[in-house]
Amino acid sequence: MSANIELKDIHWMIDMVHNIDVGIVIIDPDFNVKVWNGFMENHSGLLTKHMVDKKITDIFTSIPKDWLQHKVDSVCLLKNKAFTTWQQRPYLFKFKSYRPITSDADFMYQNVTFLPLTDMLGNVTQICMIVYDVTEVALNRLAFQEANKKLEKLSHTDHLTQLNNQIFWRENCALEFERAKQSSTPTTIIMIDIDNFKKINDTYGHQFGDDVIKGVADLIKKETPQSAFIGRIDGDRFAVLLTKTELNNAQTIAEAIRKKIEVIVFNCQEETIKVTASFGIAQMKESMADYQAWINITDLGLTRAKENGRNQVGIFEHE
Repeated sequence: MSANIELKDIHWMIDMVHNIDVGIVIIDPDFNVKVWNGFMENHSGLLTKHMVDKKITDIFTSIPKDWLQHKVDSVCLLKNKAFTTWQQRPYLFKFKSYRPITSDADFMYQNVTFLPLTDMLGNVTQICMIVYDVTEVALNRLAFQEANKKLEKLSHTDHLTQLNNQIFWRENCALEFERAKQSSTPTTIIMIDIDNFKKINDTYGHQFGDDVIKGVADLIKKETPQSAFIGRIDGDRFAVLLTKTELNNAQTIAEAIRKKIEVIVFNCQEETIKVTASFGIAQMKESMADYQAWINITDLGLTRAKENGRNQVGIFEHE
């Protein structure tokens, strides 16, 4: 009777291991598969008879041998559990994701636990890998992180032009001032102001004014280096932070933008309107007290451009 009970218990355990909704893989220290349960069969398409006594790294070549060896050695030596999570490694076995709720996933995200299995003398003879499908958790976490990134970007972005807003631009200007001061790297600001913008707004309306601002913003993005940090710092005023750029090179860039702006044609009803812009430039100098002094000198260059007739580049030399 007791023998029958033991056989029934063994059958029950085998049945549970085979049908449990997690992957159960048992390997020896040489990576040879000893147990391959139903979960692994279903998701890999490989039956137990295809896997037993085969090296797991020969069948799943995407599993790094050195990495798995390190895990196995750690479990055998310490006789303790080891883990890997989807954040560290998205998956150990590249299975497709079949759950409808996770239909956006190309593969199954997995957490894996490594367990030491010992003989009667306490020696680790096999390692059990328990594979958990955590795709739902992973996708929810990734979606949350992506949402946070979008919210952060929105908090830094001017909604009309999609440029950096004034607060974020000034924060970066302050950081760049300190970096440039410590490294003696030439860094220059270009300040841009649309000429007579109030008159444009009053004459043609705020909607047209917004179109002008967006048009100028798009042109500035197109005509400045990819590394430029551009911001809308007031209604019709923009600022461009140019790292590793000396004054004469910044002046060349500003002049190119100025020429492009004066030939843009904006349409309002049946009328075509052209606009111009004035520019101020200042290169950061160690004698400047802080980033605000740098901005002030750039503003003085812009003021000079406007006083001299607008539609030009002004430079106020800082002593």
